[in-house]
Amino acid sequence: MSPRANWSYPTAIRFGAGRISELADACHAAGMKRPLLVTDRGLAALPITAHALDLLDAAGLGRALFADVDPNPNENNLDAGVKAFRAGNHDGVVAFGGGSGLDLGKLIAFMAGQSRPVWDFEDIGDWWTRADASAIAPIVAVPTTAGTGSEVGRAGVLTNSVTHVKKIIFHPKLLPTVTLCDPELTVGMPRMITVGTGMDAFAHCLEAYSSPFYHPMSQGIALEGMRLVKENLPLVVADGSNIAARAEMMSAAAMGAVAFQKGLGAIHALSHPVGAVYNTHHGMTNAVVMPPVLLLNRPVIEERIARAAAYMGIAGGFDGFYDFVLKLRADLGVPDKLGELGVGRERIAEMTEMALEDPSAGGNPVALTTQNTTALFEACI
Repeated sequence: MSPRANWSYPTAIRFGAGRISELADACHAAGMKRPLLVTDRGLAALPITAHALDLLDAAGLGRALFADVDPNPNENNLDAGVKAFRAGNHDGVVAFGGGSGLDLGKLIAFMAGQSRPVWDFEDIGDWWTRADASAIAPIVAVPTTAGTGSEVGRAGVLTNSVTHVKKIIFHPKLLPTVTLCDPELTVGMPRMITVGTGMDAFAHCLEAYSSPFYHPMSQGIALEGMRLVKENLPLVVADGSNIAARAEMMSAAAMGAVAFQKGLGAIHALSHPVGAVYNTHHGMTNAVVMPPVLLLNRPVIEERIARAAAYMGIAGGFDGFYDFVLKLRADLGVPDKLGELGVGRERIAEMTEMALEDPSAGGNPVALTTQNTTALFEACI
């Protein structure tokens, strides 16, 4: 039996199999009459997207679609989306898809009414207060993967097409007004996307749990999120039509994104530059770099990881947890090294610099330096 519930944390969430049928009602609840559905190119041609557009059309909400979205969206995609939003006189966005479609959809709703460039709203200090909050369009989020958790987040990741640096754009009103979590939408995910997004959710929970900052609420959510991934990711990889396990993975993805307000760390600090420079899948990159980062952080997190292992039913403290991660990766077909994803050594110095500037770096339990970050890249490649 697949779980079904309505939650109000951290936003209005309608969770359960078949809840996509409530898409038009969710748009009405958010105050939309002319929504623009934003998704990526790959999803645009699939039946789940056609069905979503049919539901909007049948309710008199039109069937406007924007799908010029790269796997790592950039400001050019954003500019094109804002133009489409304004040209269609839209009053809200249905952000539909994985991390790229969700992030870009949210940023289109955010930027359509702004006059300053998007980089002025990077997640630095109180830069978000520069935005005209009254001009931000409402967002309905519909995740079709179980990984990024962007459907419950107040930020969007955007790659600068010139510098290839990933920037986090933040505003409280980037949190969707209504989120529809329907695990049936994730059934058609290719196996390796299921693996990559699932490991992304695990990385969010692991890094949030390990972060040194004080946030017991996030830490508790991260702990249960890791357990859900441990129990359910192997099940959905073995049988993609297991709706109950798909639902638990969808919960874990949202939990990871809620938890990481406590902080991320070196897994993400390394993964962001690798993804920006080599265009690798974000979640899969996280999975590859995870073991060396665990070893770097061991002196600081050993006791905490031992407690997590006990909760998750893993014997052997830190060593048992580390071995579990290695076995999980091997069982799911995750590459052991970044070299297998096409990442070379020739740009280590550049990526080290990018990693140290990444906002995630500040949440790592062991302070990142040029020396240990270079060593991490060497170990991962």
